[in-house]
Amino acid sequence: MSVTLVRLGGRPDRPLLVLGPSLGTSVTALWSTAAAELADDFQVVGWDLPGHGTNHAAPTDRTTVASLALDVLDAVDALGTGIQPPVFHYAGDSVGGAVGLQLLLDVPERMHSATLLCTGAKIGTAESWQERIDAVRSGGTPSLVTASAQRWFGPGFVDREPAAASALLHALSDADDEGYAAVCGALAGHDLRDRLSSVHGRVLAVAGEHDVAAPPATVREIAEGVPGARYVELPGVAHLAPVEAPGEVARLVREHALGIRSRDDLTVGEVRAAGLEVRRAVLGDEHVDRATAAATDLTREFQGFITEYAWGGIWTRPGLDRRTRSLLTITALVARGHHEELAMHLRAARRNGVTVEEIKETLLQAAIYCGVPDANTAFRIAQRTLADPGDDAG
Repeated sequence: MSVTLVRLGGRPDRPLLVLGPSLGTSVTALWSTAAAELADDFQVVGWDLPGHGTNHAAPTDRTTVASLALDVLDAVDALGTGIQPPVFHYAGDSVGGAVGLQLLLDVPERMHSATLLCTGAKIGTAESWQERIDAVRSGGTPSLVTASAQRWFGPGFVDREPAAASALLHALSDADDEGYAAVCGALAGHDLRDRLSSVHGRVLAVAGEHDVAAPPATVREIAEGVPGARYVELPGVAHLAPVEAPGEVARLVREHALGIRSRDDLTVGEVRAAGLEVRRAVLGDEHVDRATAAATDLTREFQGFITEYAWGGIWTRPGLDRRTRSLLTITALVARGHHEELAMHLRAARRNGVTVEEIKETLLQAAIYCGVPDANTAFRIAQRTLADPGDDAG
């Protein structure tokens, strides 16, 4: 593999969050402060590029964004999380964001969410990357420090946070010349602009107001091209958002991944709106639109009650990821014999990244603790529903 994983903290019983670096940085120097703020809610790991940070692997001339994405996936698979294959949240800056976009295309079923920062479906030009390759092979990565200091950070950051800026610039100076050049070559060939409409997943695109390497218009192109994607622009930030605004980036990643912002800050209307967003993400727009259209004077308040209290009050809580909530819901529906709802939540579980194998194991567990007759009916419903996901019994 051309990448190495770095454990950045968190709890092994929490959802897995994978963080990606920017060219010329180590994932530790870029993400450590934000990762510490995310550690209560996630198991946090990052990865280093060839010749960067902890990664001393020799680069190859065949390094591409797609090959980096494949190596990140292999490294995550080797983590030993207890869930095979692991399904994870992802956040990456610059080339780390480009790799996240590639993963969304290659293995959308493996990703709960993706936060793509200071990046693009295409970054720079082939000519500009060749100039960078020539520069690093002529003068080495230390020759890039001055220009990078001007390009990487927003106004006043170096004066406010000299230690953080210094750590990143030292990481650049220490990066292997050929490793850096190989990643430049990968970015020169990176262009997913015509594939954005094929990206399926929960995407948040985050731009820095002062970013010249991946300007806001470049990041906004992702948000406008990917169905359902959202866009946020950070004031005062340039290209390295995770270190320039670690608290804000951690908040955005947490809210996007887990579906809410700080619950104490939400109004009743915002709880309902968040609930509707999660309800649509889990059950699908078609189902929610059908349920809303079918509401009458008798049932309309009940539909609002479900959206606010079930979806806005429970499904948006950060303590469990959506996969786990889906499995718990399936078990509860089996135990109570709510078969009309079971088919709907089996489909929702698949949409949340639950595998057919995991559904089978859940129903086998239910057979012991809920009863064989209940599980027998549940298996029959699952057989029909998973064979024909368009059949809606709920």
